[in-house]
Amino acid sequence: MDRSVPGLILKIGDYPLHHGGVGAIRSLGRLGVPMYAVTEDRFTPAALSRYLCRAFVWPTTGREPPERLVEGLLRVGRRIGRRAVLFPTDEEAAVLVAEHADVLGELFLVPGVPAGLPRRLASKQGLYDLCVAHGVPAPVTVAPATYADVERFAAEAAFPVVAKNREAFGRRHHPAVPGTTRVAGPAELLRMARGWDGCGGVVLQEYLPRASAEDWIVHAYVDTTSVPVALFTGVKVRSWPPHAGMTAHAYVVENPELAELAAGFIRNVGFTGIADLDWRYDRRDGRYKLLDFNPRMGAQFRLFESAAGVDVVRAQHLELTGRAVPRAAQRAGHRFVVENIDLPAYVAYRRSGYTTPHVPRRASGTELAWLARDDLKPFFGMLARLARPAVRHVLRQTGQRWRMRHG
Repeated sequence: MDRSVPGLILKIGDYPLHHGGVGAIRSLGRLGVPMYAVTEDRFTPAALSRYLCRAFVWPTTGREPPERLVEGLLRVGRRIGRRAVLFPTDEEAAVLVAEHADVLGELFLVPGVPAGLPRRLASKQGLYDLCVAHGVPAPVTVAPATYADVERFAAEAAFPVVAKNREAFGRRHHPAVPGTTRVAGPAELLRMARGWDGCGGVVLQEYLPRASAEDWIVHAYVDTTSVPVALFTGVKVRSWPPHAGMTAHAYVVENPELAELAAGFIRNVGFTGIADLDWRYDRRDGRYKLLDFNPRMGAQFRLFESAAGVDVVRAQHLELTGRAVPRAAQRAGHRFVVENIDLPAYVAYRRSGYTTPHVPRRASGTELAWLARDDLKPFFGMLARLARPAVRHVLRQTGQRWRMRHG
């Protein structure tokens, strides 16, 4: 690694419990790369890591004008004092960096991705259109523009369906739904649609039954010729919320068919940089269907590492600093567990009876999202953040009981 070139973890929005940022700080910091991060405050888990040189406290919402976000990022770059490799942790940050790479390139090293491509990939409708254009299976997706469009859809669609926010940044400004939302029937859909501002910010998607599907993950780092120099496949055992949220438990599993499908799509759309793709295998027709293409590192990227010690974050730093990326097979059977969400996910999945036949009988090793012997503070910072709502609830209940007794 080129230890003279630092890395900067960039996030836009308020989500302090992000284990992906902590994983990136540890991944490069352990190799001696100076690491910096944009954080909500000085006590987020990322800010507490021993491998972080400095946390830049810069609370953002994703609703700021892009020019203001670019100015803030340039200020951070000047305070670092030398060019740094940028690592976005969310779609908004990835879109911002791609669309302002000409300005940001003065202070940061960024992949040469086409400026408008991350926004299109992060868009649920844009991704579906690309899948159709390149012959990649995907759940049928409809983007209603008016309430009348929703009414026509409700009259013809097979339920349940899935509702999602359509665009990056749009989910920050005017979210139509809190996240991926399963809609049971027409009446529920029409009731929800009355609260959508013109219906322009939502897509309605074919629902793939849980009993007939498996969730798969592909992570890749793609060089400037759109060839993945590091590509990994794994199976998602549990997520939180169930079947629709962040990975809680996953395994590395070799899947040459999926790897070839993902590499072909990446090459055809011309993407470069770190990519996190979510696929669902539909047992009914035997096809892998692309659900999401995140044009940035995934929170669970530390699940994947090659026999040469390369993950996607290390691969990006190597290539952007002029180093060769060693080629080697992925470490098979490795497991990734997110401690704070895997327990509720385990309970929910056990009740539903969902299983995947591709889970190895034994893990060859386990990577925990938060707990690390050489870096304990982020784990305890995570616990403290989780405890705050519980403590507030107890204090509020205690206060109510005291007022009732003492009137």
